Amino acid sequence: MDDRVTIAVEENVADVRMNRPEKMNALDPSMFMALAEAGERLSRDRTVRAVVLSGEGRAFCAGLDVERLDAISRGESLLPFADLTQASHGIANWAQHVVWLWRQLPVPVIAAVHGLAFGGGFQIALGADIRYVAPGTKLAVLESKWGLVPDMSGTQLMRHLAAEDVVRELTYTGRIFSPEEALSYRLVTHVVDNPQAAAMKTAREIATRSPFAIRAAKRLLNEAVACDAGVGLASERREQHALIGSPDHIEAVAANLAGRPARFADPEALLAPRGAPGQ
Repeated sequence: MDDRVTIAVEENVADVRMNRPEKMNALDPSMFMALAEAGERLSRDRTVRAVVLSGEGRAFCAGLDVERLDAISRGESLLPFADLTQASHGIANWAQHVVWLWRQLPVPVIAAVHGLAFGGGFQIALGADIRYVAPGTKLAVLESKWGLVPDMSGTQLMRHLAAEDVVRELTYTGRIFSPEEALSYRLVTHVVDNPQAAAMKTAREIATRSPFAIRAAKRLLNEAVACDAGVGLASERREQHALIGSPDHIEAVAANLAGRPARFADPEALLAPRGAPGQ
């Protein structure tokens, strides 16, 4: 991954960090590739039960590298190896994939955001299930400043979080807004002094739960934003039927009644079909 993204797994929690601090983790071709490879690795690691996504240095992610923006203005592709018009990863192209992959991961993803989250960086945070943001962080749907639109899944993710007029105002103006504003818009989950520590604490708590139940819950919640009630209720029935009486369910009940930590086995193969959103 050219050291652009680091992954450390401990106690079933993956600590994933964008690692280009000298450029505030700006997105260049190597970062796109590294994020995609990180998602592929994590999707296949059956020991991982939760993911914390953050950025090294002064910022979470400053968005697209200015050098790439200049290259695009001179007619070059965003990514030398990709055609933006092609859905190369299921329903997504390369740029969309590095955001959508966090939604596709079978386990919860928590973004720990600090410093800056502009443009593509903000959209990467939107791909997480939960967002913890430090006070003073600067956030922006910045694409209109550069004559572009948010095209890394942001429009599909923001519309399920914030009111439509808020999404439109932020997108059209490209203005910088605060974590407190983002919280009022429902674009972030919590504003906390130390988002990395808070995210790790939540991830470790999730990791103590049945991995089968957590994965089933993520599938249901992903599907819920894209299906009608009949389909969603049918999925609830199917998932619950598979869980009730399962070894994990029995262990969860026994552990709670005994007042001891549960001992869950790692899932052997609960990988979503490649390119299938919400699994």
